[in-house]
Amino acid sequence: MNNNDILRTLRYTFDLNDFVMIDIFSNGGLEVNRTQVSDWLKKEDDPEFKSLYDVDLAAFLNGFIVLKRGKKDDQPLPSPEKKLNNNLVLRKLKIALNLRDEDMLEIFGLRGFRISKHEISAFFRSPSQHQYRVCKDQILRNFLMGLQLKFRPEAK
Repeated sequence: MNNNDILRTLRYTFDLNDFVMIDIFSNGGLEVNRTQVSDWLKKEDDPEFKSLYDVDLAAFLNGFIVLKRGKKDDQPLPSPEKKLNNNLVLRKLKIALNLRDEDMLEIFGLRGFRISKHEISAFFRSPSQHQYRVCKDQILRNFLMGLQLKFRPEAK
């Protein structure tokens, strides 16, 4: 999935306005302004559209974790990853929303997407383990749409 789509979906799902999004980026260690956020949220065919880089989305997701779980007083902010993949996005969302595997199964189920607990745990393994599984776009998209159904049920 493209980073801008992920950002747009999370903004809609959790009903985040521009100022909250700026705070989230700030919590993740990235200072942005309203124009940047607005340009990232535009559709690809808009002339003012700007691509959201992996490091910027990682900062947003780290800030989202801080927003949802709180900041740890004794630890500095984690630096955003320079390269993101769907597995990392899924992991950061799982951490931010404090989800267990059963919660994730329920979210996938809301979307009518069938997946096993073992498949979910394979996404969070180290890439060097033979049970590791790459989280494909379809899986991340179904998870994000399931989040929408869970946190914004009126938007069906």
